Amino acid sequence: MADHLEPMPTDWQRALAVVAHPDDLEYGCAAAVATWTGEGREVSYLIATRGEAGIDTLEPAKAAPVREQEERASAAVVGVTTVEFLDHADGVIEYGTALRRDLAAAIRRHRPELLITLNFDDTWGGTAWNTPDHRAVGRATMDAAADAGNRWIFPDTDAEPWGGVRWVAVAGSDSPTHAVDVTGGLEAGVRSLTEHRAYIEALTDEDPRTYARTLVEGFAHEAAGSFGGRPAVTFRLFPR
Repeated sequence: MADHLEPMPTDWQRALAVVAHPDDLEYGCAAAVATWTGEGREVSYLIATRGEAGIDTLEPAKAAPVREQEERASAAVVGVTTVEFLDHADGVIEYGTALRRDLAAAIRRHRPELLITLNFDDTWGGTAWNTPDHRAVGRATMDAAADAGNRWIFPDTDAEPWGGVRWVAVAGSDSPTHAVDVTGGLEAGVRSLTEHRAYIEALTDEDPRTYARTLVEGFAHEAAGSFGGRPAVTFRLFPR
């Protein structure tokens, strides 16, 4: 992590967060979302799948509605009222023009100034292998930011082209450049992850509230060393 992280831009009103699965935003990023919505900004969520392959003990047809409900409840905790799902297949999302088209269409509908996605590098921390879904959705989001503004690419979407994306912010990056002080949003971030109770209970024997607090607070305080001692959520920011 960089020795010194710059503050994230604040001169924007609308953001769209695009990730592969329910819970992807809750491992830290949701605390930043809570901070932003608390300041009066609008943030919407776009989830490529319903996370139906994420619970080993629950078959996909039953897991999907559970995970969708948990994501909507989780989003509400941090002030997000618009949550859309694209119904790509969990675990086998394919990078390509079909995915780019879906994301470009969503960007045109929501018209964000800030686009948020998740780490799409091959690894987390240089050692843990990232999932194909994260890599595909993150890379497609970067590409769709440009696609959305070009009227000759995917001209059959319902909304008019939108070239107003000013930044793409990548959460969970191993090489962050910017951060958000989440002192005021940290508790909401913890509660947001806790809403994924069925997922967490299948993942660990630890109490969901303890699990969520340990992870969310741990990430925020780890980032504090590069952000003036303040609990933070970090991003790698790509200006456009």
